[in-house]
Amino acid sequence: MTDLSLHYAHAGAADRPAILKLEERAFGPGRFAKTAYRLREGVEPDWSLSYLARIGGMLVGANTMTRILAGGAPALLLGPLTVEGPFRARGLGEALAQKSLEAAREAGHSLVILVGDPPYYEKMGFSRAPFGHFVFPGPVDPGRILYYELQPGALQSHKGAVGAAV
Repeated sequence: MTDLSLHYAHAGAADRPAILKLEERAFGPGRFAKTAYRLREGVEPDWSLSYLARIGGMLVGANTMTRILAGGAPALLLGPLTVEGPFRARGLGEALAQKSLEAAREAGHSLVILVGDPPYYEKMGFSRAPFGHFVFPGPVDPGRILYYELQPGALQSHKGAVGAAV
């Protein structure tokens, strides 16, 4: 009999094509115009902090973490956090994000930033960034810029321009 239980695992470079297909189904072609996507262009995710959810052999969710700079200091960009439509509202996205946050904390990172839906991410412990605290390289709704301190006080050492880590 086929095992249809839910399994979480680290994502890896070999999973990239499947993750991109999942993102395409979930977010469509307009996703590339978003500033957060542009920050990820040409930058490989940090696979040690990225996770997948599978049911049997089917990919049903993924979260990637990308190294960025915020105010010249190293930080992480969470996402895209993607869950296949029929599996949404079942806690998969939260579990994927929490696994990535815990791995980032254990690896010694201090701050995670994202652009997303405040009510969804605030229940995971994210907070809205103070207006003007972060400056993104393109248009971003300031009310959707969120942060999560992995180390207390990290926000204060990460103020200013947000860009790709080189």
